[in-house]
Amino acid sequence: MSKELKQCYGRLRDWEHRVQMLNDEQTHNLPENDTDRLKVGVMAGFSNLSRFDLAVSRTLRTVNSHYGELFSDGENLSSSFGSLVFTGVEDDPETLKTLERMGFDDPHDVAATVRSWHHGRIPATRTERGRELFTRLVPRLLEALNETGTPSIAFKRFAAFFSGLTAGVQIQSLFLANHRLFKMVVEIMGFSPRLAILLARHPTVFDAMLDAGFFDPLGEELDAIVQDEVDRVPADLESVMNALRRVGREQQFRIGMQIINARLTTEAAGAAYARLADACITHLAPLSLADVARQAGDLGGQVAVVALGKLGSQEMTARSDLDLMTIYLPDDPSEVSTVKGWAAETYYARFTQRLISALSAPTHEGLLYEIDMKLRPTGAKGPVAVSLAALENYYTKGADTWEFQALTRARVVWATSVDFADLVRLKVETILRGQRDRATTAQDVLDMRALMEKERPAKGFWDFKLSVGGQVDAEFVAQYLQLIHASSGGPLRVGTLAALQAFSRTGLASADDLECLATAWRVQQALAQLMRVSLEQDHDPTHEPEAFQGKLARAIHTRRLDTLEKKLRDIRKRARQAFETIIDPDGV
Repeated sequence: MSKELKQCYGRLRDWEHRVQMLNDEQTHNLPENDTDRLKVGVMAGFSNLSRFDLAVSRTLRTVNSHYGELFSDGENLSSSFGSLVFTGVEDDPETLKTLERMGFDDPHDVAATVRSWHHGRIPATRTERGRELFTRLVPRLLEALNETGTPSIAFKRFAAFFSGLTAGVQIQSLFLANHRLFKMVVEIMGFSPRLAILLARHPTVFDAMLDAGFFDPLGEELDAIVQDEVDRVPADLESVMNALRRVGREQQFRIGMQIINARLTTEAAGAAYARLADACITHLAPLSLADVARQAGDLGGQVAVVALGKLGSQEMTARSDLDLMTIYLPDDPSEVSTVKGWAAETYYARFTQRLISALSAPTHEGLLYEIDMKLRPTGAKGPVAVSLAALENYYTKGADTWEFQALTRARVVWATSVDFADLVRLKVETILRGQRDRATTAQDVLDMRALMEKERPAKGFWDFKLSVGGQVDAEFVAQYLQLIHASSGGPLRVGTLAALQAFSRTGLASADDLECLATAWRVQQALAQLMRVSLEQDHDPTHEPEAFQGKLARAIHTRRLDTLEKKLRDIRKRARQAFETIIDPDGV
């Protein structure tokens, strides 16, 4: 090997000198022009161009072959697309051609970046071991980037991620040992800009993938993971806020990866996101209340945090905010706090504000959730915390039908006692089981849907929530059926699918119509889960790579995006027909 490499080096240096003699310039590249290249060959002793080109090709192949043999495990350091050489200080012409064949828009930029990594200019390759591992990883990386269908975009995202790594040896070793895991990470770079940005900004979230159970179905163990992270820090509000932002980021990434790789069903994904949010609220609520008590003193009473919207129904996606309201019950309405003299209304309002801040305020660990309180009684105009008596009074005397619809998704997440949680649940159920006129309720629901279509129309075909025949139609039917049948003992379910299925079993509405609505909701939720974990808001998938379009189509058992669009139009059409059939003020 040593003798052959010496001979090759001598030939390459000799040809380099001949090239530089052509125009008396400092260059290391053979001319692409046949006439000039023949001149170099003649100066090197070759009688024709073919013999010279053959000699150059054989020399490069020999060097590349021996270069690969330097690694004991026999790792393939070349690509099926051609030569890949990133040593030296200038671009290798054959490597540039290989990169071009692989689909990279700017081979020079890719070659320069990879060469800088080879030279140890990022933390991951600063050590000799890091550079050795990277040399073995490069062919796999470039071929995996090619397979994404958008290698240039994927390379830029991978570069942002890889440049930020500190544990380069550990992660590169993992990539080489687990080819499937490595391909999944590269796939993220290809068609999931949201997760790619998350990896680039917070490379530590990748640590979650080192867990052997990373792709195991998520359930109660999610609570234990969050608890373990909280147990590692002091039990003060700020420390716990930061701990929850770290573990929340990691577990949201984990859920997102499970969605992309079809490891979670549509319903399980929504429930996992909600369970994570529940855990965060459960840890932050008592600390927020204790913080208020330290400032204002003690006040006898109970308080509960109630989830509404997608959190309440456990149907969250990657971009869902948290719809919340807090309900309190003072031991004595005339009592005030022992230090500040705050009445219960002020005391629990401060608790609510503290909790909102704990969940939503940016810290050095980033953001956790955005909070929406508009679904509480009286909306944005009323107090942020509502007494149990005021809640009951409001829904008895002043609530609109849409507010009762929202209440069907109410779910107690945390309370100061089990008994108070049960009492709030009982009050909510009692309100929902009140008597109401079917025709009036139907007209109210139709009017609200019409108002939404006028004032909040769908943003486009890919608006799964607001499109005609979209998820809102299915949700409104589920809520309407609960409101008109609850007084006679009809089922109450916070989840849309669970409600539709419950009414299908009771025979209180057409099973076929309910199945059309359930299918429409499930299909559009599956698409929403994948798009919201992968793309930035309002991105049109028709502008995304074919690889992503194919994954989106497969999410609802089709193969192509145009087939998906046709199927979705038909599903929405039937869902709207079912919506109009069931919610009919003139029906029986």
